[in-house]
Amino acid sequence: MKITASTALDHLRVLDLTRVRAGPTCCRILADFGADVIKIDAPPGLDPNEGISGARHGYDMVNLHRNKRSITLNLKAPEGREVFMRMLATSDVVVENFRPDVKDRMGLDYESLKAVNPRIILASISGFGQTGPYKTRPGFDQIAQGMGGLMGVTGEPGTPPMRAGIAVADSTSGIFAATGILIALAEREKSGMGQWVQTSLLQSQIAMMDFQAARFLVDHQVPPQAGNDHPTTVPMGVVTTADGYINIGVGGDSQWRSFCQSIERPDLIEVAKYAKGTDRTRHKDEIKALLEPIFKTRTSADWLARFEAAAVPAGPIYKVDQVFSDPQVEHLGVAVPLKDRERGDVRVVGQPIVMSRTPASVVSSVPDAGEHNVEILNEFGYSTDYIARLRERKII
Repeated sequence: MKITASTALDHLRVLDLTRVRAGPTCCRILADFGADVIKIDAPPGLDPNEGISGARHGYDMVNLHRNKRSITLNLKAPEGREVFMRMLATSDVVVENFRPDVKDRMGLDYESLKAVNPRIILASISGFGQTGPYKTRPGFDQIAQGMGGLMGVTGEPGTPPMRAGIAVADSTSGIFAATGILIALAEREKSGMGQWVQTSLLQSQIAMMDFQAARFLVDHQVPPQAGNDHPTTVPMGVVTTADGYINIGVGGDSQWRSFCQSIERPDLIEVAKYAKGTDRTRHKDEIKALLEPIFKTRTSADWLARFEAAAVPAGPIYKVDQVFSDPQVEHLGVAVPLKDRERGDVRVVGQPIVMSRTPASVVSSVPDAGEHNVEILNEFGYSTDYIARLRERKII
């Protein structure tokens, strides 16, 4: 039975050939908004990298692969590819994150898929792109963080390069791939034709560098490490209080004036060399030294209350458990309840997109590999006897 999390994309069928993080992130977005996402798993013992993503009902798989159905299929065998091509003929999207040469060897390249279904949209996510000198290199998130410049601007000045604490390149590759798929689907409404959507960890990481990358491309400046301070706006970053740390963000000259009133230093408003943002940036170290003893005179809660009253941007710095007990986070419903057959009642991370009529939802946990074999194969016209033969031959 088709799983329906939303009506937004419930007219679409997606064949999910992905694993690890970038591809599953893309497919999760489509599944949460109602697409019939069929996760194609390898039969047990066939994949040499089986288990690379951790336990099937571990926290990562439960969060990444909810709202999907699963079929096991040996795509290296002719019978398995025949089943896949029959499914492909009436599907809308295929998502894969093989190395480029792998899908070519398996006959799952875009031209082969297009010959069966000209309306198909193939979304390919790779480490370094589908063409070029690095196209066959295996890629992981941290490799892309290093090559894409993120590690070069992260960490305290003068310290070794530092990775971000999350899989920035992986996750954003999945988001960019989903965006490309939706663009291709919208264009297909006009042309009637599918197309090949491509992104990579390296491209996505560079895109996420955004203003830091533009700083080099436009002004030819190499951004240095800035630690917990904003690289160009002052004062903005982490400050030490009497009992911990908070973030502050003084983004403009009017906020600077409100900030000075909040810290009971209105005299700083009259200091000409601090009046403009560009001036404050030039005197960054001086301002930081001036503010450090002031912030240590009050608790984090006191400062946050003062800044909120004055409309000065500021916020607490949470560990993950504190994130989900914050009243605003609770109000937004970011943690979504889910029942998993092995883990019982758990919560997963919901979609950060609010839709007024067709919201995303989470209705089922990660399926066991091949859980929907019979159901899906029946839908595509395969008989019970033929399904039994596929199982005997370890095709499913």
